Amino acid sequence: MFNSDIPTQAGLPTTRKLVRSTLLALLSAAVILVTVVLPAEYAIDPTGIGRMLGLTEMGEIKTQLEQEAEADRLRDPAPAASDKRSSLFGGMVAGWFIGTAQAQSKDAAWKDEIAVTLKPGQGAEVKLTMGKGAKAEFSWVVANGAVNYDLHGDGGGQNISYKKDRKVEKHSGTLEAAFDGSHGWFWRNRGRQDVTVTLKVRGAYSEVKRLM
Repeated sequence: MFNSDIPTQAGLPTTRKLVRSTLLALLSAAVILVTVVLPAEYAIDPTGIGRMLGLTEMGEIKTQLEQEAEADRLRDPAPAASDKRSSLFGGMVAGWFIGTAQAQSKDAAWKDEIAVTLKPGQGAEVKLTMGKGAKAEFSWVVANGAVNYDLHGDGGGQNISYKKDRKVEKHSGTLEAAFDGSHGWFWRNRGRQDVTVTLKVRGAYSEVKRLM
């Protein structure tokens, strides 16, 4: 009744062809791992292709900022019950939100302003004491250069890192605390001359303090 053609044994792929296809797929995956994933994620570039594509620098930035944030956490006098720092995605799931601040009236005054001068290689940290769900608007600018920074928080056995970047001259937005604790910025001067970071903040926080 049906005239569908039934494939013959000769029309099916042989075992040798299947093995060859599998090996080619594995080889392709290995090439992608070595030339793309390792340079971009871990700054490991055995072939040199990642640096040519600019991927190795991405990995170096990520690794350097993570090391600086970890060094900052260890210097923090407040006890930390967990050594695990959340990723950007984890921070979003946990409830952090930072975005471009809404336009404010020119007459609106900042609640606090603090200036921090950093010598080459020096780092500093400023944090706000905030309750869960509290929001603080901020704006900081670097005079005479740029800095690497990590916006993060800790408290009640929780640690979180929302945003990190390198060679930044200014940044502004609105910070919403995911939990009760200290939330703020770690900056490091990787340049060859002194720089000054001026931070302005206003909003729902009880204290602004420099920890280092």
